[in-house]
Amino acid sequence: MALNLSTLGLSATITAQGIAAPGYQAILSTLTGYFQQIYGSDAYLEPDSKDGQMLAIVALAIHDTNNAVIHCYNAFSPSTAMGDALSRNVKINGITRQGATSSVVDVTLTGIPGTTISNGSVRDSNGVIWNLPDSVTIGTASMTTVTATCASAGAVVALPGTVNGINTPTRGWTSVTNIPAATPGTAAETDSELRLRQTQSVALASLTPFDALDAAIASVPGVTNHRLYENDTGTVDAHGIPAHAIAAIVDGGDVTAIAQVLRGKKGQGTATWGSSTLVVSDKYGNPHSISFSRPSDVPVHVAIVIRAFTGYTTQIGEDMKTAIAAYINGLAIGEDVLLSRLYSPANLADTSGGAHGYYDITQLQIGRSAASVAVANIAVAYNESASVSRENITIEVTV
Repeated sequence: MALNLSTLGLSATITAQGIAAPGYQAILSTLTGYFQQIYGSDAYLEPDSKDGQMLAIVALAIHDTNNAVIHCYNAFSPSTAMGDALSRNVKINGITRQGATSSVVDVTLTGIPGTTISNGSVRDSNGVIWNLPDSVTIGTASMTTVTATCASAGAVVALPGTVNGINTPTRGWTSVTNIPAATPGTAAETDSELRLRQTQSVALASLTPFDALDAAIASVPGVTNHRLYENDTGTVDAHGIPAHAIAAIVDGGDVTAIAQVLRGKKGQGTATWGSSTLVVSDKYGNPHSISFSRPSDVPVHVAIVIRAFTGYTTQIGEDMKTAIAAYINGLAIGEDVLLSRLYSPANLADTSGGAHGYYDITQLQIGRSAASVAVANIAVAYNESASVSRENITIEVTV
């Protein structure tokens, strides 16, 4: 009997709904059916037969080819591309995948105006070296603020006031200190993080300068978190932002790069406001004073009392701390820590997706210090950012 074949129907196909292909088992079943039409329905094609194994090889080859076609199709969109394909895609938007970064800290250098520091570096109280930009000139106010980069890779921490040693003495340079804490370094940008930044980047050509500025700040290398506020009224607003001004709260990134983005993207006649002020020049060499702020850290302490049931282990408690820390550290700048929201990460889900049945939370308290925990929310100012370490999360177990 001759086969009437126009197509096997086993290849990947593209429709208005996207690309699709049959699964491996469907391919194998179809090939098996055609084989039996040729050689008879009594042909033995079980996995232990030679013919059955040959059909499996052919089916797997078709399946692998379909998968390659699907991956190629998906690689053309930033929303579905992965790895190197995604890195290539986002170049269309003028951005690149950010590699692993070192910790950075804003330092204020004091000395004789006009002093130039070449290839300078400073050190913190732990002896860790932080490199300054290649060339730094102390301004007319006998000081200047620049961003120092940690010489050691990884999430190196430096508290306010601890970067206070001159590592490369230079005539005219007298002292150094850091007012804000260092922004810890980060790992290489993941696919999901790059997709989010690509989505933000398309706002660069938006109709409102505010959206364009917000996207531009997010694209500054090293920026890990930011928030932009605008006061378009004629009076000082509730945050204390002056009339017709914008306030950028930026965590991470080079101070000069941030200031240049603010100068280039803000609307005409709009002032900038914040705790740090830098002077940057436009393309004509005219100086402009640009201000923005680093977020102030709000250390959160969490105290939990649970009643343990059969099956509870110390590892479950450690998993609770991890989930709570991930939630709090993921809050946006200026976002309050709401007590009721913490019950969700604190109630770990089991493997079936439901709540764990190994414990019951009998008390949950939070505060800005271990002594001030209470059953109340933590109010976070517009220029503050909440954070918590696992050491600041205590779990008391009762039976």
